[in-house]
Amino acid sequence: MSESFKVCFCCSRSFKEKTREPPVSIKRLFEAYSRNGKMSFDELLRFVSEVQGERHAGLDYVQDIFHSVKHHNIFHHHGLVHLNAFYRYLFSDTNSPLPMSGQVHHDMKAPLSHYFVYTGHNSYLTGNQVNSRSSVEPIVQALRKGVKVIELDLWPNPSGNAAEVRHGRTLTSHEDLQKCLNAIKDNAFYVSDYPVMITLEDHLPPNLQGQVARMLTKTFRGMLFRCGSESWKHFPSPEELKKKILISTKPPKEYLESKTVQTTRTPMVKETSWSRVASSTNMARGGENKILEEEGELESEAVGGYRDLIAIHAANCKDPLKDCLSDDPEKPRRVSMDEQWLETMVRTRGTDLVRFTQRNLVRIYPKGTRVDSSNYDPHVGWTHGAQMVAFNMQGHGKQLWIMQGMFRANGGCGYVKKPRILLDEHTLFDPCKRLPIKTTLKVKIYTGEGWDLDFHQTHFDQYSPPDFFVKIGIAGVPRDTVSYRTETAVDQWFPIWSNDEFLFQLCVPELALLWFKVQDYDNDTQNDFAGQTCLPLLELKSGVRAVRLHDRAGKAYKNTRLLVSFALDPPYTFH
Repeated sequence: MSESFKVCFCCSRSFKEKTREPPVSIKRLFEAYSRNGKMSFDELLRFVSEVQGERHAGLDYVQDIFHSVKHHNIFHHHGLVHLNAFYRYLFSDTNSPLPMSGQVHHDMKAPLSHYFVYTGHNSYLTGNQVNSRSSVEPIVQALRKGVKVIELDLWPNPSGNAAEVRHGRTLTSHEDLQKCLNAIKDNAFYVSDYPVMITLEDHLPPNLQGQVARMLTKTFRGMLFRCGSESWKHFPSPEELKKKILISTKPPKEYLESKTVQTTRTPMVKETSWSRVASSTNMARGGENKILEEEGELESEAVGGYRDLIAIHAANCKDPLKDCLSDDPEKPRRVSMDEQWLETMVRTRGTDLVRFTQRNLVRIYPKGTRVDSSNYDPHVGWTHGAQMVAFNMQGHGKQLWIMQGMFRANGGCGYVKKPRILLDEHTLFDPCKRLPIKTTLKVKIYTGEGWDLDFHQTHFDQYSPPDFFVKIGIAGVPRDTVSYRTETAVDQWFPIWSNDEFLFQLCVPELALLWFKVQDYDNDTQNDFAGQTCLPLLELKSGVRAVRLHDRAGKAYKNTRLLVSFALDPPYTFH
């Protein structure tokens, strides 16, 4: 049988029919753990223990594998596994390289500052930073993907009588604040019960701050976390803050003094027609002063109500640098800086930043020139302890894929425990320092499948099957960052690559992520995208695993996967 591609109205090209056949190396692996072409329960258990590293596995685990592939109807009559059933198991979701989604297994009882938090930037924008539409849709999408920090920019509406959400001084549209708050309330705990933080960029006068305080209180009610007069030396833990909404913004200024007009004594003079006019004018001014004092009291009350809702006090990082990282031992806080300030900080005070993030929160956001909603390298922040690396979630590209990869860890709950090296108060971590190699990651890419089901026959090439190759690399500290690529598998829907082993020597495996990008090779035009994914090394399982691929936005394809083996040599224990 052959597969035909139409070249013109009278001609076509034929290619060997696409087949799904195990590579030779997989056949040999099956033969090593089977007898006479059949694998028993005990032999499969030995395989998952010795090759897959599932030391805890028992017969129940093997039974689950049988159930996961039994619908393929390729079992031996006596419950023994044939080669094809074994191959289907290797490609199944049961054989994922990461722990099952939703399984939170990090210690969640440490202070908030001990976690990386999935963080959005300008969470209401649907496109670029200049003239795109504002909406609740990207807020809902972000929360349903596990994002735990939502940013809202608050400005007075044109009439000045209400607050609205918009990207100020741009041509972007506005969105109703109440709709945004409702979207957060309805979706905050869709992925996990761990807290959601709302960072407010506040450009409001005192009366509208009071209005926003009432809206927040009415919308979130008991979900709203209030710290009151309580003083913390450390932030509460995600476990303590389950099902809570935290507001983080700069404390409002005191307006009472600036609004109160001081009355002055008027000397006594002989009453004349002029002095009578002056006296009546002073009386009028006295009335005005009283009104202003009353307005000041109302504004002070509004500001006070707004201030009481702020769970995490925030400040921007500005000159001088030394003040930016000043640490109040009685009250931790959040500091925000853009990616350019971060680069300056890293060059001049890198270890001080690491120390600061052990108790305080640091939020990084894209520089203002990223009007296309592109993103930056998140590792610059992560390797210096920054918890809230804010990204444009509506963007695309490798940096966003790395962000998504990081937060696939810990069951995708939106919180990832920082490695111990970033929390050591005595030996401050310096990612720029030359460090010894701790382990080597060994990766083999065997084959892939699913493109014929997820893509149209002519999606990649009009006149032939696709020519797939894979790029693979490490994102991490500078010395660990390296990438390779496979050879091109020509005219194959089910590509099989050579058994070349890719070696990644790692100094800081705790902060490393492994990324894959599959492309279809084209001689004359740009290579076509055919899938990507990124995996956190700290949770990567050893053995032969089915690596599910995603589209440019990070949505998983239904069928497309790579079959890859992983091993750490020497074995490395992540703390």
